[in-house]
Amino acid sequence: MLEVLGVKGRADRPAATRVTAAGAAVLLASTGCGITGNGDGPEPDEGQAGPQVTVSPAPGAADVPPDAPVRVSVAEGSLADVTIEQVRAGEEVETLPVTGTLSEDGTTWTSDWNLVPGTAVSVYAAAEGASGRQREFRSEFTTAPLGEGAVLGVESNFPRTGDVVGVGMPVIVDFDTPVEHKEQVENSIEVTSEHPVEGAWNWVADDTAVFRPREYWEPYQEVTVDLRLTGVRAAEGVYGAEDHRLEFEIGREMISTMHVPDHEMSVAIDGETVRTIPVSNGKAHRRFNTTTSGVHVLMEKYSRLVMDSATVGIPQGSPGYYRLDVDWAVRTSNSGEFTHAAPWNEGNLGVADASNGCTNMSVSDARWYHDQALMGDVLETTGTDRELEWDNGWGFYQRSWDEWLDHSVTGLPQVTDGSGTPGTVHGQGL
Repeated sequence: MLEVLGVKGRADRPAATRVTAAGAAVLLASTGCGITGNGDGPEPDEGQAGPQVTVSPAPGAADVPPDAPVRVSVAEGSLADVTIEQVRAGEEVETLPVTGTLSEDGTTWTSDWNLVPGTAVSVYAAAEGASGRQREFRSEFTTAPLGEGAVLGVESNFPRTGDVVGVGMPVIVDFDTPVEHKEQVENSIEVTSEHPVEGAWNWVADDTAVFRPREYWEPYQEVTVDLRLTGVRAAEGVYGAEDHRLEFEIGREMISTMHVPDHEMSVAIDGETVRTIPVSNGKAHRRFNTTTSGVHVLMEKYSRLVMDSATVGIPQGSPGYYRLDVDWAVRTSNSGEFTHAAPWNEGNLGVADASNGCTNMSVSDARWYHDQALMGDVLETTGTDRELEWDNGWGFYQRSWDEWLDHSVTGLPQVTDGSGTPGTVHGQGL
């Protein structure tokens, strides 16, 4: 399940991060202490030039939308120090960090992510002019609290924290309310992996977003998904209230390939073929019992399963109806396709296609495949005239990369190296 992130208040004020080079990202100190002073800071002596600091939102602003960026800029100088405190009152005072990105010329700092609803925000900035003259600025404002309407949250997600998955695994997030401002939500979710890849999000429904890499993940690595939903405007009056983190592991690489007319499946682990399995696929008398060609991502598995064709639109009494008890089943699509043991079809294994669309195996082969399979493993199938639909199960690799980007609301890839999402200041790498 998702882990909810929070940062508790600290008694001691940490030293503010010093800006020492243009283009550096600034991590802002966050404490429970108050800021002394407010307003525009001391005026320069008359006749003496000095750096001029401005901050947005304006000092004293109230009920600032949480998705409004904080910008600190300076004229006639460069920023030397920026510290922001964001304090939420409650039964226990809670302080939360804010991060930002400094422009290459050192004159503008912009917050990376949204603010927390219902907080008091204190801004401290120090700037230095060419002559070495310094100017300090202090400002305070408040963010609007959450309204009485819906709050954006996460209903479910795949994979879950702690899961070990295959190299084809997508990240699927189901929200608990429809999302109108998809670009804002999409840009609030950052995927980071030990071996970076290029990936992107698609929305398969108003409440469901899916991330897939351009190609498969590299095996043996950790992946982290940070859903920075706090302050994100999902719809008018609907904001996120909590951040979440999802951490999972990509295991070994298992990719199976099957050319249906050959009546066999080849299973490779970490690039080495470890088993060739005689199979019998769909007899293809009709479309519904034709095995689909395409990139299948394994979804779930069962040691025992009742397969009833009524669940895929073929009710009892219709031609082609079936109800079977099967062992060692692994789901490859949502149209009723599984690999499974079929001892009643043993004479056709490796010889002929005689199933209702599933991939039939011997009991020993089916059990072996079931035991090896991870959610997210890949089965690449060719040789039939029925293509797997991109939205049939986890058929997301059925869309070309260009098509996948076309259906992303940002239209841009995200590199999973921690550099940020494409539509944020952090991701743009000012």
